[in-house]
Amino acid sequence: MGTQKLKLELVSAIAVLLVLLIVVPAVLDPFRLNLMSKYLAFAFVAIGVVLTWGYGGMLSLGQGIFFGLGGYMLAMFLKLEASAPELPDFMVWSSVEQLPFWWAPFRQFGWTVVLIAVLPAALAYLFSYAVFKKRVSGVYFSIITLALALTMTVLIVGQQGDTGGANGITDFRTLMQMPITGEAAQRTLYLVEVVALGLVMGLALFVARSRFGKVLIAIRDQEGRVRFSGYNTAHIKAAVFALAAFFAALGGAFYTLQVGLIAPNAMGVVASIEMVIFAAVGGRLSVVGAVVGAVLVGFLRSYLSESFPESWLYFLGALFLVVVLVLPHGLFGVLDKWLQARKALSNPSVRTDEVRA
Repeated sequence: MGTQKLKLELVSAIAVLLVLLIVVPAVLDPFRLNLMSKYLAFAFVAIGVVLTWGYGGMLSLGQGIFFGLGGYMLAMFLKLEASAPELPDFMVWSSVEQLPFWWAPFRQFGWTVVLIAVLPAALAYLFSYAVFKKRVSGVYFSIITLALALTMTVLIVGQQGDTGGANGITDFRTLMQMPITGEAAQRTLYLVEVVALGLVMGLALFVARSRFGKVLIAIRDQEGRVRFSGYNTAHIKAAVFALAAFFAALGGAFYTLQVGLIAPNAMGVVASIEMVIFAAVGGRLSVVGAVVGAVLVGFLRSYLSESFPESWLYFLGALFLVVVLVLPHGLFGVLDKWLQARKALSNPSVRTDEVRA
């Protein structure tokens, strides 16, 4: 990332965070603020897509898997807290007599947080390292991740007694005995989410401008040469893919808190493709653009689904095609080019050359 672009990213990040922290809570009503919280949850995933796709050249169409894992793990803790000391209601309805052993760690909030942070990232690393070690890349990697998203959805829907099936996990109102419903609680959760998003943005920008980020870009452009230079490219690509999975899981956890449920459609194929659209619209090389894209497309999706309930997905597909064909670097790319044009016009030598031409 060049110095000029980094400066633009940092200034934009600070501006976006100030707007989210100060302006948005002041102007939006509780319902719209809750919608904003939902869109910001997807921004976590979009930032990870920027790192994997924009900087690493790895287009994953299965980020919903890790988003869903984070959401389901927190939902499991919330459900156990809400139903204690009894079993969750959907288990009772499915004639489950004993809590599955893999639910046990989610009785404690500390273990839940650790698993949200570690498990999706570890699974992502192990899976991607095995794939990249075989030098699978490009469209083949995208197809594999898409198939995994579909498989995970089918698996969760089929395990009604353990996962809640197609209905997912819902009906929880407290987090460590603190209410998570009501205007005051939702506003507090929103502010916590924005702070966490700011930390994730800072971490992503640090990675992008670090030596690791430069090597990642080199792998994207000329992986063979980087491998010949002695780098373990499979490890580097798997590491950034794991980081993106951590971001997605964190977003899934906030999604569960804000929406009040988690269901298989949150980690399915459609959701995963939408997450790529968020990054593409904002700019697949821009961390800040990913946040703006998630919010913009989120509000657009809400409007279109209300106005055109049977065809709104076609609008999103058309938007993705337009961005790819006309604006390959998204909205942030347009802003960057505009600023460069202004800088060129303000440079006397540039103006003189243009007059001579």
